[in-house]
Amino acid sequence: MSIHFVIEMQVIEMQREQTAQSVMRALDSYKARLRNSVERTRRRLADFETRYQVTTAHFLKKMTAEDLAGGDLEYVEWAGEAKLLAGLEDELGELEHAHYAGGADMGI
Repeated sequence: MSIHFVIEMQVIEMQREQTAQSVMRALDSYKARLRNSVERTRRRLADFETRYQVTTAHFLKKMTAEDLAGGDLEYVEWAGEAKLLAGLEDELGELEHAHYAGGADMGI
């Protein structure tokens, strides 16, 4: 094996590591934004729950737009926030387990 080949392989591995670190930093940043969105959405749901003195689960199962002072618009907003929260939490849950499997872990 020539020294030139070894150096090239080391450079390639360094580039992979730098790329992986960049991707992981981007993922960490995205996860932080998702966490902020989850908290903001939970606060919005809590506002509805406080206003109507029922849980979001109760609202989704038992209430209709006619039960809300704001009618259809408020119903759609509350239901939309609940659906948004579920999606955000699912996505965040999947990303929480993301990690970089370096060359050694991948058999490279």
